[in-house]
Amino acid sequence: MGYQFPFGEYVRRLEQQDKTPKEIFVLGVYASAVHARWTNGGQTICQALAVASEPYIFWDGDPNEAKQIISKIKMPKGVGSLVLPNKNLNGPSSKVLSENILRPLAITRQQAWLCDLLPESRLNPNQLRVIAEKYNPLIEKFGLNEVTVPPEDGKFCNDTRCGEITKEIEQSGARTVVLLGDIPIKQYLSKVCSLDFKDLREYTKKYGYGKPIRLKIFDKSIDVVPIAHPRQIGGLGRSNQFWYEEHKKWESNLK
Repeated sequence: MGYQFPFGEYVRRLEQQDKTPKEIFVLGVYASAVHARWTNGGQTICQALAVASEPYIFWDGDPNEAKQIISKIKMPKGVGSLVLPNKNLNGPSSKVLSENILRPLAITRQQAWLCDLLPESRLNPNQLRVIAEKYNPLIEKFGLNEVTVPPEDGKFCNDTRCGEITKEIEQSGARTVVLLGDIPIKQYLSKVCSLDFKDLREYTKKYGYGKPIRLKIFDKSIDVVPIAHPRQIGGLGRSNQFWYEEHKKWESNLK
């Protein structure tokens, strides 16, 4: 059996479904999850609890899809209810991808092959805290499952996974690979290419933000475009103003 979220849903592997040739290959970090607001007795226990794998990679948070997924989760009497969270709490990275990355490149989502270093959900410190403080004390009393989704540990791509990603790039037929943030540079690109930069900041100083460079991957020359992670680009949560502004300039220059 696989990893389980709070209230029983299993983690699913999220991969590109339409495997026809694409213009662009986008490499992110790790798959997100469907989030729900957990309430009990009129009180909110958690504003955004990860309860299921997204229905597809870089899911856009569609509320109808979210409601359908959340409504299928069986909640024992006494533990409360799961309802839709605030609309910005599901699929924010996907919206940034579509509006601030693909659109400026004149590419539709249907023309892009999407991939993550780790194609499964992981739990961040906030989720782990809620589970430890609010969910785990209820396990024995209500017969709940133990949450077994691993914590986010910063390690998303081993050598085996690097090989899988390279095969996906080859299969996609894409002429351009877009990397979202430092982690795909450090955990994938640096393992399959000889680089003269170690992160996005060094790349930007040497080549300019969002400027493509030619690299050889699986013996084929491909345009590689490292840019900031959607969190930075969209100013989502804890983000860096420098990268937000750099990306805005990049968007303006492409118009």
